[in-house]
Amino acid sequence: MSFTELSIRILVAFFTLLILTRIMGRKEIGQLTFFNFISAIAIGTIGASIAVDQSLSLANGVYALAGWSVITIIMGFMDIKSKNVRKLITGDPVIVIKQGQIMENELRKLRIDVNTLSSLLRKKNVFSIADVDYAIFETDGKLSVMKKEEKQPATKRDLNAQTGQLNLYPISTEIISDGKLNKSNLDKLNLDENWVKQQLEQAGVHSIEDVFYAEVQKDGSLYIDNRNDVLH
Repeated sequence: MSFTELSIRILVAFFTLLILTRIMGRKEIGQLTFFNFISAIAIGTIGASIAVDQSLSLANGVYALAGWSVITIIMGFMDIKSKNVRKLITGDPVIVIKQGQIMENELRKLRIDVNTLSSLLRKKNVFSIADVDYAIFETDGKLSVMKKEEKQPATKRDLNAQTGQLNLYPISTEIISDGKLNKSNLDKLNLDENWVKQQLEQAGVHSIEDVFYAEVQKDGSLYIDNRNDVLH
């Protein structure tokens, strides 16, 4: 392939991609659903082939690129018009925390562990699962979070109220994950397994294995999420 031909192919691929992307709209970039992800990979691959693959003629490459873009646009319109098609293409949002309880079965379906969930919450400036009322995993892979009412940003009236809460620890700390005790974190908090069992008994939980997740709050209290929470 000559330098001139390569330059022409690169320019054709670039401007074709630019035009088609503008036609398809911002959704392909702004909301990366499964279908958008597949579409973006395919279009990018075809564009690269136009530029460097000698076995693919310019005409066939542009046709393939335009054809895939047309399919993407059509599916986009069907996504808007039909709820069933939208569910098939993008899926449904999934509730992963409901009324402060972790829906571990939903996490398993999404192949997300509790550590990943905690990381996503921290990106939302939520450093304790106990502060969350609802968390919903959206179809674009992002997490929407609604804090419990008492954990939401304070109003002027709230700022006028006097509170005497004393924080014993700088941050909430995980001590049980998927039925297993985190002894390292317990040691950091100067707590032991007997303290954990006592707290669980007071909450009506008779075994550490029955707990999906637990963390010591900043005020020293224990947040407990049992296994097998039911999503209604």
